[in-house]
Amino acid sequence: MATSTETGEVTGTKDKDYNLIWYIEACLSNTLRIETYIQDAERENDTELTELFRKAQADSRKGAQLGKRLLRTRLGG
Repeated sequence: MATSTETGEVTGTKDKDYNLIWYIEACLSNTLRIETYIQDAERENDTELTELFRKAQADSRKGAQLGKRLLRTRLGG
């Protein structure tokens, strides 16, 4: 069982690296999920909501890109 002192013994991945990988996955997942919200708002002709979701999707995409860039440098590639 993982505790608050987990430092990678259980997963084989240090917490900070695991956290970065999790962050990237969460951003990418959020980008995909928001696509559904955009389509729903567009179907209802709600341009204000569509714009909000497009901005949120762009922010999630940017977070994933930044995270991937950082991970790449840390993995030496």
